[in-house]
Amino acid sequence: MAVVPLSAGNVSARISTFGGAVLRLDHGAVPLLRPAPDAAAPIDSACYPLVPFGNRVRGNQFAFGGQDYTLQPNTDWDSHYLHGEGWRSDWAVTAQTESTVTLRHSHAGEALPYHYDAEQQISLRPDGADLRLAVTNRGDRPMPFGLGWHPYFPMTPATTLQTETGAMWTEEPGWLPGHPVPLPAEMDFRQPKGLPHHWVNNGFEDWSGHARIHWPERGAALQISADPLFRAMFLFVSDTTFDPGYKRDFFALEPMSHLANGHNLPGLGGLTVLAPGATLAGALHLTVETA
Repeated sequence: MAVVPLSAGNVSARISTFGGAVLRLDHGAVPLLRPAPDAAAPIDSACYPLVPFGNRVRGNQFAFGGQDYTLQPNTDWDSHYLHGEGWRSDWAVTAQTESTVTLRHSHAGEALPYHYDAEQQISLRPDGADLRLAVTNRGDRPMPFGLGWHPYFPMTPATTLQTETGAMWTEEPGWLPGHPVPLPAEMDFRQPKGLPHHWVNNGFEDWSGHARIHWPERGAALQISADPLFRAMFLFVSDTTFDPGYKRDFFALEPMSHLANGHNLPGLGGLTVLAPGATLAGALHLTVETA
């Protein structure tokens, strides 16, 4: 594992080759993502990529192209295969400047029935960062692919979120998606509001691709803008039952190209079928505002 430092003006970052994870993204003394030490595992980092798809597949099973596939759990605390291979793998640095790093990761289909190459580029600007993720099907048959990121954002007592989505998916036991329901009032963030004071682990349809997080105590806000590919969003607020050390100091807003369990949904839930040699790519833009 290596850690790559990046900087552009007042913006700095630290990138780990383990999991292709962002460990820190700061604007001066203001953390724009949850800060993590250099030795942090990707799941404890500031942000990690979701590739070749995100979230879970119900029962670890799906059928596609006339063939049945079975997945194996990839953590010791979840019975489902979770978030793809990218966050569990070493990435190679293929290009680097003071403000940009390009990472590559390949998977040959041992535990996961996918053969692919993934590339992630992280570029800093004096007012933020641009993340680009791409995956190319290197297998010998078409397969459904998806992309996303799992960023964790700092949460202060006065933090507000503003974004717009369609229906919310309920949560079932096993951290699985249930069914879509009209947007509950407490999850309607068209006007800025604080995050709920309880466990939240839900997916949302028809995300606008834009969000704004405001930290009044820090005199800063973050604009989030995702390519049209990312029209699903996942929102996560932990609790002390799941994480005894949780201090309500972070939450996750995950841009995704597909819904959780898309492999078993009509229309594949937004997953994209890639023919051999075809590529799926998209970008996420983070821009800081200061008072």
